[in-house]
Amino acid sequence: MLTKMYVKTALWLDSLKKDQRGVTSIEYAVIAAAIAAVVTAVYSGTGADSLTAKLQSKLNDILK
Repeated sequence: MLTKMYVKTALWLDSLKKDQRGVTSIEYAVIAAAIAAVVTAVYSGTGADSLTAKLQSKLNDILK
């Protein structure tokens, strides 16, 4: 009985190791997290030298 459980577990772990279905979704999640971190870093600045302030200034210049 113990040998049968061992064989089933070994086969299950082997099939899990070969399964590639979830790899793509994990890669997309990592890419999305990296993009979110970059966007947060770019737009989190404060003051006159921040990207948000500069974009607002340029948009105001365009709209005048």
